[in-house]
Amino acid sequence: MEQLGNAAFWIALGNIILVNIVLSGDNAIVIAMAARSLPPEQQRKAIFFGSAGAIVLRIVLTVFALQLLTLPYLKIVGGLLLFYIGVNLLADDEDPNQEHHHTSLAVAIRTILMADLVMSLDNVLGVAAAAKGNVTLLVAGLMVSIPLIIFGSSLILKIMERVPVIIVGGAGLLGYLAGEMLVSDPALQTWVATAMPWHDWTVPGTGIGFSLPGLAGAVAVVLTGHWLARRRAAPA
Repeated sequence: MEQLGNAAFWIALGNIILVNIVLSGDNAIVIAMAARSLPPEQQRKAIFFGSAGAIVLRIVLTVFALQLLTLPYLKIVGGLLLFYIGVNLLADDEDPNQEHHHTSLAVAIRTILMADLVMSLDNVLGVAAAAKGNVTLLVAGLMVSIPLIIFGSSLILKIMERVPVIIVGGAGLLGYLAGEMLVSDPALQTWVATAMPWHDWTVPGTGIGFSLPGLAGAVAVVLTGHWLARRRAAPA
């Protein structure tokens, strides 16, 4: 209770909330994409339970983040899983016969949690740094961010319904994150530094950087998703 009267506590809490808003953009896109194929009455449930579960996962992962990120091959597995999720979300959305395998609420929530579990491996480091080891501050900041993530997911869902091309961008984002995750795994860092010294590219004169493996992952997800959708739509 003493912390509540401390100005430093509230300043740090504000930083936590801002960090969560920035880092949860990709999570909000996944939530919106996974909920998009549900009936309207179930979309709100998927967004709420998916967001709440994502926050709980992030709290748990933050406690073990530093140890988890040192484990070799974990990011490789996570990157491949994120690639799989992105491909299937895009393929399901583009498949004209998708009513035959309509996404259920449970499947949508599971997809949300799986994607957030993978993406949070990196995201929680930023949150943990802002919390500076204060567990109370960390949990409070994450819980306050729940309605922010839910609102963001709802907004993105509405935009996707009006501008469907954004779905392709969302799938590409998952592919980008997957590509970045693969080359940042501890087991591959020595090889990447030697064989791919150019894997990070900065636009000349702008200071804006891109991960080339990330861009390759984005292209691969979009192309694979399109191909899988056409394959499902083809007559047997």
